Amino acid sequence: MKRLIIVALSLVFALAAFADEVPLTDRDQLIHQLERTQSKFLNSVRGLSEAQWQFKSAPDRWSIAECAEHITAAESLLRNMAADAMKAKLEAPAKQDEKVLTAVVDRSKKFKAPEPLVPTNRFTTPEATLEEFRKQRAETIKLASSPDVDLRAQGANHFLLGPLDAYGWFLFLSAHSERHTLQIEEVKADPNFPK
Repeated sequence: MKRLIIVALSLVFALAAFADEVPLTDRDQLIHQLERTQSKFLNSVRGLSEAQWQFKSAPDRWSIAECAEHITAAESLLRNMAADAMKAKLEAPAKQDEKVLTAVVDRSKKFKAPEPLVPTNRFTTPEATLEEFRKQRAETIKLASSPDVDLRAQGANHFLLGPLDAYGWFLFLSAHSERHTLQIEEVKADPNFPK
């Protein structure tokens, strides 16, 4: 019996070591990226008071509430664009992962939000905003996890980046939420941010 336990434990450790050596697939890495940026966003707004949620460093700057609304509203819009990209065949490879992850997150370049994504207090409360975000991100992860589509073979022209595979569209969505999570951190770093 003792020998059987030793053999079983040896097998478990061998499999664990092997698992560490198996590289993550593109899809695994994408899901990890989506989960990472989800956690980063949710952690950035955890425990905020109403005053902190509504604080603006200047009249022309967004509050944390507005950033969170924008991230949440953008999720379904960008996911629909990724879904469309999953239906189109790419003429040539359009893998731009590094460009997407660096260019989109770069806060030194400012962009005007398209009209459908301008904050309007559509979710009314912090709880409603975050509940909607969780729901939308779960749908995004479900779609990105679909094994029926080769995310590298499908794609479409991106409005900023040109030809982009479907994988890149999902990375863009994830990087977009990270970009605005960084904006939330900028608001929190303002010297006048409520304590």
